[in-house]
Amino acid sequence: MQQTDADLVFKALGDPTRRKLLDLLYEKNGQTLGQLCEHLAMARQSVTQHLGILETANLVSTVWRGREKLHFINPVPLHEVYERWVRKFEHQRLSLLYDIKKELEGE
Repeated sequence: MQQTDADLVFKALGDPTRRKLLDLLYEKNGQTLGQLCEHLAMARQSVTQHLGILETANLVSTVWRGREKLHFINPVPLHEVYERWVRKFEHQRLSLLYDIKKELEGE
């Protein structure tokens, strides 16, 4: 069975270390492996493996600047997951909350 892009994104997001890496890149985009490792209590090799999974899911892209490899967050796959899996449920929930608000306020 072939994994879809969404499968890869969900797999990548399923691990707390990878979510932490995305948080770190959100705070400061374009960090090196060494900079990212400063915030994690694990070996560089382990962080590299996590970054590889994020890259496979297209959640992180890299750019070489001289001898440094910089890591950048790519929000597009997250937006696609939001559009496919979150947004359609949000409308119904917000409409329900609006109806409850109107009823409680006696409108």
